Amino acid sequence: MSAQASHYESDALPTETVDVVVIGGGAAGLNGALMLARSRRSVVVIDSGTPRNAPAAAVHGFIVLDGTPPPPETLKRGRQQVRGYGGRIVFGEVTATEPSVPSADGDLQFTVTLADGRTLTARRVLVATGLRDVLPEVPGLTEHWGRSVVHCPYCHGWEVRGEPIGILATGPASVHHAWLFRQLTDGLIYFTIGTELHADTRTRFAARNVRIIETDVKEVVNDDGGTLAGVRLTDGTVVKRRILAVAIQMQARTEGLEGLKLPMEDLPDNMGRRFASAMAGAHINALLATADTDAALAAVQKTTG
Repeated sequence: MSAQASHYESDALPTETVDVVVIGGGAAGLNGALMLARSRRSVVVIDSGTPRNAPAAAVHGFIVLDGTPPPPETLKRGRQQVRGYGGRIVFGEVTATEPSVPSADGDLQFTVTLADGRTLTARRVLVATGLRDVLPEVPGLTEHWGRSVVHCPYCHGWEVRGEPIGILATGPASVHHAWLFRQLTDGLIYFTIGTELHADTRTRFAARNVRIIETDVKEVVNDDGGTLAGVRLTDGTVVKRRILAVAIQMQARTEGLEGLKLPMEDLPDNMGRRFASAMAGAHINALLATADTDAALAAVQKTTG
């Protein structure tokens, strides 16, 4: 799923080579940019305005920020902080990122191309495009995503406590999901949707009063006001639920990054794929510091040699 783009005032794209371009203007990208800008690095964040958590009503589970306004407001504050240290935020979509000819002193360089044809050259690239949530293909499910259709008991659990909840199974991870959501409600139904349940799991479900429904789900049902009211099974039966929990698949957002040939890895329990490397802004600053020293040393040696 991709959220609707949120437009805001964009900074000018630099014409000179910058230290770092950050691809992705969500929390991770802005935090990386903040660390780099505070280290006096020239940094540009390219933000497509489609944060993964855009449908969420508020930020939860983050100390001090718990219950703060919707993500767009939080990101607005983050952009202000990055700009406060000289960082630039450019609204745009990256269509290509590739290594380019090294600089005169032999340092790495990368060219980033935007959808409107503009380009930017940077010494390093911080990829913070995040993940894309992939929901089961159940009609009516997507429209409630982030509100009545949830996936994280820690992000949404308190808000849905005590409600009639249905687990839409997608694989082995859904069983673990059920244990976590059972803590939040006494009214839990597990819809198997073609997945297997071991006898031991069925016994444990029975012990916790978790009802199992093995008839396939046909579609999500709304009430007259458009609020999620339950699911319709393939036999026509409507099972009333106020909340549906789904162990989603998560896929790395790789668009425009193919030229970097970044390594990928599978997530546990067939939950999706992500980039294998994890390099934060502070790490990139350390690499740049080494490159700066190497270049300075080479210049001195060339002069004295």
